[in-house]
Amino acid sequence: MAFDDKIMEKSIDPAVHQMLDRAEQLGLETVWDRYEKMLPECGFGELGVCCRNCNMGPCRISPFEDDGPQRGICGATADIIVARNLIRMIAGGAAAHSDHGRDLAHTLLLTAEGKSGGYEIKDEAKLAALAAEYGIATDQRSKEAIAEDLAKAVYAEFGKQEGPLQFTRRAPQKRVAQWQKMGIDPRGIDREIVEIMHRTHIGVDNDPVNLILQGLKASIADGWGGSMVATEISDVLFGTPMPVKSEANLGVLKEDHVNIIAHGHEPVLSEMILAAAGDPSLVANAKAAGAKGINVVGMCCTGNEIVMRHGIPLAGNFMQQELAIITGAVDAMIVDVQCIMPALGDLCECFHTRFISTSPKAKFPGAVHMQFSEESALAIAKEIVGSAVENYAHRVPEKVFIPADKTACMVGFSTEAILKALGGSLDPLLDAIKSGAVRGIAGVVGCNNPKIKHDEGHVGLVRHLIENNVLVVTTGCNAIACAKVGLMLPEAADDAGDGLKGVCKALGIPPVLHMGSCVDISRILSVCAAVANALGVDICDLPVAGAAPEWMSEKAVSIGAYVVSSGIFTVLGTVPPVLGSPVVTEVLTQAANDVVGAAFAVETDPVKAAGLMIDNIDKKRQALGI
Repeated sequence: MAFDDKIMEKSIDPAVHQMLDRAEQLGLETVWDRYEKMLPECGFGELGVCCRNCNMGPCRISPFEDDGPQRGICGATADIIVARNLIRMIAGGAAAHSDHGRDLAHTLLLTAEGKSGGYEIKDEAKLAALAAEYGIATDQRSKEAIAEDLAKAVYAEFGKQEGPLQFTRRAPQKRVAQWQKMGIDPRGIDREIVEIMHRTHIGVDNDPVNLILQGLKASIADGWGGSMVATEISDVLFGTPMPVKSEANLGVLKEDHVNIIAHGHEPVLSEMILAAAGDPSLVANAKAAGAKGINVVGMCCTGNEIVMRHGIPLAGNFMQQELAIITGAVDAMIVDVQCIMPALGDLCECFHTRFISTSPKAKFPGAVHMQFSEESALAIAKEIVGSAVENYAHRVPEKVFIPADKTACMVGFSTEAILKALGGSLDPLLDAIKSGAVRGIAGVVGCNNPKIKHDEGHVGLVRHLIENNVLVVTTGCNAIACAKVGLMLPEAADDAGDGLKGVCKALGIPPVLHMGSCVDISRILSVCAAVANALGVDICDLPVAGAAPEWMSEKAVSIGAYVVSSGIFTVLGTVPPVLGSPVVTEVLTQAANDVVGAAFAVETDPVKAAGLMIDNIDKKRQALGI
């Protein structure tokens, strides 16, 4: 089927092309339409030189006009305003990921106390390993007693007034020493976020470099704190992922089933939705309504959580959430927190789809709110699924249009799974890197953004990396983009360079390894730390690089900051709002090398971005003498 150039320019995904054409036929608005209506976007906002931190303004600096304002009303320069705005983005992102971790610690505590409504401890080995890290006794103790002590110890990490955070000590000693030298070794997760908000209040910190250092400190508390807590406790409660096969793209929706999309980020909800969807009475109700069964699929990072533990299909990434509704086949869109468009409410009203919000932190216009709580988790989940089953009868068959597009994928490469694939030791990977068969490792992550042709930034960059023998590890929406084009199959190694191809064939793995949701970038940090420790070097010495080709959220700003703070060169595919400050731009792209041993680069062309990463990897190889 041929589509006009306007549609083809929006995405590389044929399922998206079909749904955008259908949306146009139906007169429905999507995120791409709203983006086009916003053009041209505010130039001051793009440069980061607008400030609303007090009510004397709003103020904006005009770097292009000699006679325009060069200071805010309080006297803040562009450098100060940009630095304050940037680290407030880090605070927002760190708060989101860390709250995710806090909620999982809460669920673990309730489970340990026997107060949760259906959760259980599924990975006792990981529980014991984490307890050992925290110095918690395990001998002759029940898993519930150990879990209670662990949950309380993890809880304490959030409110600490003095550090260190336990998981930061997983980093190589040289890395920790550098953090301490620069004063960015975090004390407590919440403390560093709060301090950003204090420092950026009018009349507090007005040194752009000092502001950025606090931003890096809070980001480390996210990556090596809140996000790592979320990953590790999820594994304890729901099981540590191991490789599993599944499918990805809108074609995973089924016309003859009750279709439920789990969308958002926290597996506390989605795990129970899955359990409820398997309830025999609810399945019987679905069949009585004329459906063949209940089909649960995932969207965004919730999708990544449930695909890697259960093989539940992925319906798509961030930019596809509206398109899923436009299929007319979704009986319930169930959401919790993060990356959920408020536009969904109006769109669901054009179809029969029931839009169900569940978190007290996140209510949406047009949504039915069915508040979820861990204490009654399974009972509430059954009520939610029952609502979706009941709604199946209201589906309008002539409005249903599901693209056939879907692709098989292999997902679930946790740190433990990677070690298992390597035979229990990092030695095969180290040998492959030393020999040059694997040139290096790239972590490619992040969101979608309508400023970039959908999935092209992700897929174009990753393809170029594997062609040049760079093993890719991925999370979040990038992972879903790669799954949809077949890069997460062992057969995709045929498209890799000869060295990487040989390694993948020998191990039976894809050249692009799915490591989970966006909080699971902490798994990538753990792998890097383990490799660095094995080689006796710092992370900044390794032939590794990071990229976020289509990033858009505050979480991505925090992620980028903690990846660079960990010593990993990182390329961004969309321009952050910092170019209005020469000082901040120079610190992030150059001076950061002297502070943390890594820096950012910005490159919108995915092939050129991959080239920057490969150049960095080659320099690190040369410095290591390999």
